Amino acid sequence: MPLSDEKQGFSRRLRDGLKRAESGLSRPAEIAREFNLRYHGTPVTAQAVRKWLTGRALPSQDKVRVLAAWLETSPHWLRFGEPEAKGARPGSEARQDAPGYSIDASWLGRKFEALNERHRRLVMEVVVALLRLERKR
Repeated sequence: MPLSDEKQGFSRRLRDGLKRAESGLSRPAEIAREFNLRYHGTPVTAQAVRKWLTGRALPSQDKVRVLAAWLETSPHWLRFGEPEAKGARPGSEARQDAPGYSIDASWLGRKFEALNERHRRLVMEVVVALLRLERKR
């Protein structure tokens, strides 16, 4: 597949993912701002995001991973458009936020990985505190 087709495919999947995530974001500057809140490397510009959305450029793999976590899909699917594992479908992970329902561990892991180091430590402290409370019961 020519690189231009890969770029167009990625662009289409990115736009679809943004719609599916109901982010309400469509302008490159808004998307860049939200992406940079999740990405802990050098911030991306609105121009870079515009190139992703128009199929003129592909983000690096670390950026694809952050985008995929944000859009709750697999990095492999977002980049290449095919499921990573047999039978896997993009966005098919169980996710139910209502109390009393389970959240798929892979979804939770992706959300945890999207946090910065300070917030990860905070989550770990909360989990440890909750486990201590459970042991006391």
